Amino acid sequence: MTTPPSAPASPAGPVTARDLLSGWEDQQAAYVAHRENRFQVMLDVLGLHCPDDLTVLDLACGPGSITDRVLSRFPRARAVALDHDPVLTRLARSVLAPYDGRATVVESDLAHPGWSSALPEGSFDAVLTSTALHWLSPGQLLAVYTELARLLPPGSVLLNADHLRFGDESPTLRRLSAAHDAAVQRESFAGGAATWEQWWARAAGHPELAALMPERERRFADRPPQPPAPLEFHLAALRTAGFTEVGTVWQYLDDHVVFARR
Repeated sequence: MTTPPSAPASPAGPVTARDLLSGWEDQQAAYVAHRENRFQVMLDVLGLHCPDDLTVLDLACGPGSITDRVLSRFPRARAVALDHDPVLTRLARSVLAPYDGRATVVESDLAHPGWSSALPEGSFDAVLTSTALHWLSPGQLLAVYTELARLLPPGSVLLNADHLRFGDESPTLRRLSAAHDAAVQRESFAGGAATWEQWWARAAGHPELAALMPERERRFADRPPQPPAPLEFHLAALRTAGFTEVGTVWQYLDDHVVFARR
């Protein structure tokens, strides 16, 4: 991971939820090339497959990036945004508040069985998630997919956007992907994007979020990085879980949007 020589200057005045979301988008785009293309494809699939008044589950929602886009694109849509991070869920509630009750934010831990009990009653037309499920172990990932297959009605879809790293069998593609990631980070940081650490330092300056930082540290203290699960594992796990049709709807090097239909 490339780090710029110094942190970008903070804007004058108190930081707002929308400021932090904007900074989050820039920070994430530094680590995920063509990130907006991912979201465009996901939204296009929803528009082609789902009703206008769809209900979406935003899984591991962070500060609400996906839900914000869904509710803006589809004025009749509703969304449930779920995450285990108390700081990001608090930020998501502020970001999504202007949508007049069309978004519900809940806290639950995908790594533990029973996480779906936190969801409100009702069914979902789609589940969307981005740059999140790689934090789960392969066993936890299969358990989440299995729970989703149990929850979702026939015909609903799941879209998972993430880096699905190439393995030892593809050394050239793995090298090219790593080189591309490093180049995008250098350019983004030189252009003023914050690193992951710098964004969190800025979030800690927000009074409401600062109070939640100790709880965040407690919740994630025992979460070591997981070995990457390749594309083939995701597709096999989705089939095993009970999804009837799986594949990819977008790819750029090792970055994919995986599709599954219940």
